[in-house]
Amino acid sequence: MHQTEKAPVGRFAPTPSGRMHLGNVFAALIAWLSVKSRGGYLVLRMEDLDTQRTSGEFADLLRSDLRWLGLDWDLETDPQSQRSAVYDQYFQKLEQMGLLYPCYCTRSQLHSVNAPHLSDGTYVYAGTCRNLTEAQKAAFGRAPAWRVKVPDRIWTVEDLAQGTYTENLLSDCGDFVVRRADGVYVYQLAVTVDDGEAGVTEVVRGMDLLSSAPRQMYLQELFGFQHPAYGHVPMLLAPDGRRLSKRDKDMDLGFLQAHTTPEALLGLLGYACGILDTQQPISARELATEFSWNKLKPQDIYLDISSLL
Repeated sequence: MHQTEKAPVGRFAPTPSGRMHLGNVFAALIAWLSVKSRGGYLVLRMEDLDTQRTSGEFADLLRSDLRWLGLDWDLETDPQSQRSAVYDQYFQKLEQMGLLYPCYCTRSQLHSVNAPHLSDGTYVYAGTCRNLTEAQKAAFGRAPAWRVKVPDRIWTVEDLAQGTYTENLLSDCGDFVVRRADGVYVYQLAVTVDDGEAGVTEVVRGMDLLSSAPRQMYLQELFGFQHPAYGHVPMLLAPDGRRLSKRDKDMDLGFLQAHTTPEALLGLLGYACGILDTQQPISARELATEFSWNKLKPQDIYLDISSLL
C-alpha cells in the first residue's frame, strides 16, 4: 500500500448523466468503506467532461442519493467542466517535453480490420500519424486530436481487488489521445490531473477501468504525481448476466428508494460481495467495521434484488 503513514484519501467520481444505478452505488460504497475503515477522507468529483450528456440536475440527484445511502464526503472539488484552463497547463507540459503530436485518423480507420487489435477487440494505435510532415498535416485541412507518445515499457498494477495486472503501453495500447479534435480533454488526462491535485492516494472504481490504470500511471510520472493504490471492484450483473446500466430503471436509486431502505440495500451488497457472512440490514458506518479487501470477491457478482422488493 502506498503512503500508509498518512490517512488515505479516496475519491468517488461519478458522471452526472443519469440516476445512479447499483453498479455506481457498489463502486461508491467500496471506495467509501476502504478509506473510512482506516480513518481516511473521501473526495467527491463530478466527471462532466461531456457537457452534452451531463447536467447539474443529475449532479444534485447523485449527491442526494449518496446522502440517502449514508456515504458522506469530506470535500467536493470543482467539476471537470470548469477545469479546462488547468488541463491546458498540463497539456502544455507534455508539449514542452516533445511528447505530443496531432492525429488525423478517423474512427473507421482506427477500428478497421487492417488495424492491430488485441484479443478483446480493442485497437492498438499503430503510430500512423507519429511522423507526419508539416505538408502532410496541412493537407488534412481539419483540426486533429492530440496523442501522447508512450514508451516500450511494462507497467505493473498491484490491484487491491484484482491482484497483479501488467501492460506494455506500446504493444498493448499505443500512443493514446489526451485531447479530442473538438478541444475537449479526454478521461485519461483529466482524471490523472484531478486525482493528483486533490492528493488522492487510493483510486477505487469498476473493473472495466483496470486497463486505463497504466496510462494514468505513465501520466502521473510525467506530471510528478505519486502513484495511488488501485482497487478495481468486480462488475455487478443482473441474474440474467447483463451488465447493469443507467438504462435499467428497475436498478436505479429512484426506484430502489421507493421500495427499500438504505440499510437493506447495503446489507444485500455487503453480503453479495463477500464482506458479510449473512444478508442483514446494516448502515454504512457499521459495514465499515466489517470491511477488508481480503473479503471482497474479485469476480463478477450476480445480484438479485428480489429480496428487497
